[in-house]
Amino acid sequence: MNVKYMYSLMAVLLLILVSYLGVAVAGLQIIFGVVIPYLAVLAFLVGVSLKVMDWARSPVPFRITTTAGQQKSLPWIAHQKLDNPFTPGQVVLRMLLEVLLFRSLFRNTRAKLDPHGRLSYSLELFLWVGALAFHYSFLTVLIRHLRFFSEPVLLPVQWLEKLDGFVQIGLPNIMLSGLVLLAAVFYLFLRRLFVANVKFISLASDYFPLFLIFAVAFTGVLMRYFVKVDVVRAKQIAMGLVTLHPTVPEGVGAIFYIHLFLVCVLLAYFPFSKLMHMAGIFLSPTRNLPGNSRAVRHINPWNYPVEVHTYEEYEEEFREKMIEAGLPVEKEE
Repeated sequence: MNVKYMYSLMAVLLLILVSYLGVAVAGLQIIFGVVIPYLAVLAFLVGVSLKVMDWARSPVPFRITTTAGQQKSLPWIAHQKLDNPFTPGQVVLRMLLEVLLFRSLFRNTRAKLDPHGRLSYSLELFLWVGALAFHYSFLTVLIRHLRFFSEPVLLPVQWLEKLDGFVQIGLPNIMLSGLVLLAAVFYLFLRRLFVANVKFISLASDYFPLFLIFAVAFTGVLMRYFVKVDVVRAKQIAMGLVTLHPTVPEGVGAIFYIHLFLVCVLLAYFPFSKLMHMAGIFLSPTRNLPGNSRAVRHINPWNYPVEVHTYEEYEEEFREKMIEAGLPVEKEE
């Protein structure tokens, strides 16, 4: 049994149990419906801001871009503009492809030995598809939830809901993003569990967000299709939070508070986890800098003066001994 993922799984189950007992037994709806959401948003905003400011203050005197192509040099040598950008415009285009399509992940390869002991490489297309499905379904779910924080519901949100729920099966309509999110998280978990090299480097901190996001999505699916929740009262809670006039109506249901509490934990945990790559990608010097080290000389601005001993000085000092030893010298006696 993998102890690392069991610790994470038990932690998420404990969070579910705490929220259920707090609401259904102790009657702490105000704590779980008002206090904890505000604290989670505060932790998220402060944590992300501090992390981003810390990254922004980190000096990067040299170009350390990750490249996979020819840098711009002589006119007759073909320059790979996307893989080794030279201008700010090329950097922006590269970043757009990275953020929207995960281009570097698409180019990722896996090395393995065949039965004859020969090394071969293969594309990790399933990982790329799984990552795209996970991120875009998660984004769709987040945008759809804006209907709970606006009145009337924004028109783009309505359009997205119609597109997401075009499969007219049952009532309410099936929202594909929620099911795709569950499937994508489950795939990422199985990959960490059964791919040997990924399993070897996986820590409890890698499994915990997967279980947490799965629990958030699963409780959301439960509320939509199986355990009915008063949507009007749920929106009253959401609108009260966003308008700074919190209210906790009766009869919302414990499953809603479990879902909300898990979302709050995810928000508060976000700035201190690997999920911060969402913001870090924009501040990564391996991605956001042009590869122009052949055209521009980059000098470390905080290099302290170093006392050097030039070759001319060295030869001046040891010329006679060098001549005696038969070593060539540039300047004769």
